[in-house]
Amino acid sequence: MQVTNNVKQILSYYESDCPGTKANIARILMQGKLAGTGKVVILPVDQGFEHGPARSFAPNPAGYDPHYHYQLAIDAGLNAFAAPLGLLEAGADTFAGQIPTILKVNSANSHASSPDQAVTGGVDDALRLGCSAIGFTIYPGSDDQFEMIEEIKDMAAEAKSVGLAVVIWSYPRGGKLSKEGETAIDVCAYAAHMAALLGAHIIKVKPPTDHIEQDEARKVYEAQKIDISTLTARIQHVMQSSFNGRRLVVFSGGAAKDEAGLFDEIRQLRDGGASGSIIGRNSFQREREDALRLLDTVVNIYKGDA
Repeated sequence: MQVTNNVKQILSYYESDCPGTKANIARILMQGKLAGTGKVVILPVDQGFEHGPARSFAPNPAGYDPHYHYQLAIDAGLNAFAAPLGLLEAGADTFAGQIPTILKVNSANSHASSPDQAVTGGVDDALRLGCSAIGFTIYPGSDDQFEMIEEIKDMAAEAKSVGLAVVIWSYPRGGKLSKEGETAIDVCAYAAHMAALLGAHIIKVKPPTDHIEQDEARKVYEAQKIDISTLTARIQHVMQSSFNGRRLVVFSGGAAKDEAGLFDEIRQLRDGGASGSIIGRNSFQREREDALRLLDTVVNIYKGDA
């Protein structure tokens, strides 16, 4: 694997990390059809925990099989595959070394009445399974946010000490936030910045809307004339909030949507300087050939070819 100048530049942003961690970041960046470009597309399959098996896999029953997702990520030429402990364990030997994996170490479920996640895996599991990174969700705004922040502080330190990378899903919800506020531009940019401050190498947030949730933030956005008129402009602001683009930021694909809508969104993410996308339900809920075609188009958009 010969690391490209694009990837070397990104690795230089992580000034405190050991060679092992940088090597694992490089493995993700040098994998698949986007290898060496500095862009990434990741397949996450934690929805079974979050939403339940039928809601996640009934639209495409092949997805009940963990091997299906490994193979989809590999055949689509993606950069990495992220999933909870049991799903990774179910294919770890068969697919060892074929694609970088990210162990999602905490999870929620749809029966809970308040936003929180339970720790369901650890750094030792990630090492045992040959993962390149751990992934952890925080819910800025929730009543449990500070406990979650303390959990990832400890787990991130442990992961970095043994050469793993850290991915933080930063999803504002709960507390004083309105439903509309969960994807507000000021809230999403704040969430990305929090993840960067917590030491994330890769940050996952949702594409922001032009809603501004916090009155104090609105005053600044208006006074400083921060452009939030288009998704491209809002993505630029989120990247700016992530250490001025010195951290990798990937944006979720969200709930299932039509292809035209998804591709238009991806183009705006690309034009705003996003590091890439992390696309779950919009890919694995489609039949395999449709999913491969969709993911190929997404990859080509990030290459500038579509």
